[in-house]
Amino acid sequence: MIPEGTRFLLPPEARLKAELMGRLRELFLRHGYEPVELPALESYDPLHPLAERAFKLVDKTGEVLALRSEFTTLLAKLLRPHLGEGVHRFQYAGALWLREADAELGRFREYTQVGLELIGATGPLADAEVLHLAFAALEALGLEGVVEVGLPSLVGEVLKASGLPEEEQKKAQQAIHRKNLPELEDLLGRHPVPEEALKTLLALPDLYGEREVLEEAKRLPLPKRARKALEDLERTLELLERPVLLDLGMARRYEYYSGIFFRAYTPGFGLPLLGGGRYDGALLPRAAGFAIGVERALEALKPPRVDVSPEVLALDLKALRRFAGERRVELFHGEDPVAYAKARGIPYLAQGERIFRVEEA
Repeated sequence: MIPEGTRFLLPPEARLKAELMGRLRELFLRHGYEPVELPALESYDPLHPLAERAFKLVDKTGEVLALRSEFTTLLAKLLRPHLGEGVHRFQYAGALWLREADAELGRFREYTQVGLELIGATGPLADAEVLHLAFAALEALGLEGVVEVGLPSLVGEVLKASGLPEEEQKKAQQAIHRKNLPELEDLLGRHPVPEEALKTLLALPDLYGEREVLEEAKRLPLPKRARKALEDLERTLELLERPVLLDLGMARRYEYYSGIFFRAYTPGFGLPLLGGGRYDGALLPRAAGFAIGVERALEALKPPRVDVSPEVLALDLKALRRFAGERRVELFHGEDPVAYAKARGIPYLAQGERIFRVEEA
């Protein structure tokens, strides 16, 4: 038995997982995102966003360590001493671990992500680049996708203008994110809130749909910085030239995301396949990125659990060396290669320099 929340993949799924990760890494590399490799262990930091759920270890010196639980925070910390001026593009891939399963990650405590970070660039063009790659990643995986874009900073600016106490702002943010209008109305009814902020806050949960949502939002009384964020989003979508679903009431971690936040879904699969956004100032001065859950992609693809036979059965090492460079070859161990090849559906046999159909043997 394996520990709860971990996975054991047999060849068909393990092969597909490696193939999917290879497709994503090649896609990102073609767009200028260079790979970095991050350690599986890091110094335990109680201020880390996932500190409470991290696996903790103590080494022989007494230092408390943690298994890597997410990439972006670790990447930002390690990159800071190496970043100069200009724009930098990085990609990463690997396993992550949590002591307890995360609802957003399904049932897993060990899971794999492939992602990228665009560092040193901000504004609509940079956001359009990251969104473009989110669409391209779904296509590389062979999945039809819907990308849902929110603007947590808009919600945050309106809440700041509301004058609500900090704890009440957090409660209002959660109600807006869950689109729980009765809860939001009840909370706002218990506090004096300026009329303009009240009108906008009550409108936010319903700002969900296509481009017409932007027009609805622009007609609302908005703080100056919220209006600027909305204008930047509009320009980003013009540059992207792809249809997205807008959810302007999406308020997840509004204190962290300084601009857009987005996630992608595929029909018939209820969990997001990828997620990310812009987090200027949170970890780095200017940065945006996203990560794809590889196990999620595998589940959404529902790969057939069948073995894939090689094309050639080699009868000696010379044949293996000769043909493995151009075909999928397996070296035979046994007494009846013809029967074995027929049972496995292998069409060719090879011996030395010669290759021939099984029927010719």
